[in-house]
Amino acid sequence: MNDIPKIPVETKEIIKHKRTGKVYETKADFDADVADPNTDTTQDDFRQDLEVTVTRAGAMGAFTKK
Repeated sequence: MNDIPKIPVETKEIIKHKRTGKVYETKADFDADVADPNTDTTQDDFRQDLEVTVTRAGAMGAFTKK
């Protein structure tokens, strides 16, 4: 199992409102919106995505003969 290459990546957590598409800085900001009686936001509106960007893949995959 030690021969599995490790790839450097950057990750970004994205917290969104499902219906409106509003992006929140943190989950706590979303929770505050749910708790606000002036909005109709519910826990069902929660959407969480993870964006993964490979910073450098290096030499991976199949090689062709030269």
